[in-house]
Amino acid sequence: MELTDIAPLETWRELERDINQRSGMNASVFNADGIRITDFVKWANNLCPVIKASEKGQSFICSIAHQNIAAQAAQTHSPVIETCDAGLLKLVVPIFVNGDFLGVAGGCGCLDRDGEVDTFMIYKAIGLEEEKLMTLSADIPHMTRKQAKSLSRFIRDEIRRIINAYKNNG
Repeated sequence: MELTDIAPLETWRELERDINQRSGMNASVFNADGIRITDFVKWANNLCPVIKASEKGQSFICSIAHQNIAAQAAQTHSPVIETCDAGLLKLVVPIFVNGDFLGVAGGCGCLDRDGEVDTFMIYKAIGLEEEKLMTLSADIPHMTRKQAKSLSRFIRDEIRRIINAYKNNG
C-alpha cells in the first residue's frame, strides 16, 4: 500500500501547505522509502535551499537526518522532533494504516529556541565560507519545543483525518 492509495497527491500537497502556513517550516510528505511524494516547496529560510542544492549537503545533512528520524518514528509509532547536523529542527509524524508504515509527514528549517546553525558542519559538508553561511542564516525563524510538539499534534490529527476518510470511503 502506498500513500497515494490513501489519498491523491493533492491531499498530501494540501497537508504540506497547511504545515508550512502554520509553522513556516519546509513541509514535506515522504513515502516509506524516504522519497518526497509531491513537488511542494516553500523554504523556511535562505540557507536550506543552498544546502539542498549541493549534492553533499543533500546527502550528508538532509538525507541522513531524515533517514534517522523517520526510522525512529517508524519504530516508536510516535512523532519525532530532533535537529539535523546543520542545527535546524526537523520533525516527522509517522503514517500507519492497518499497522503498515507508509511514510512520514513533517517539516524542517527552523531553529530551536536556543539553537544555532552549525556553520562549521555546513562548511565541512559543502565548502561554503562562514561569512556567506552567516548571511544565509540571518533569517532563520525560531520555534520552541512546545510549538514543535503542537505542530506534530496538528500533523497527527490531519493524518488521522485523511486515513479515516480513506477507511470510510474504502
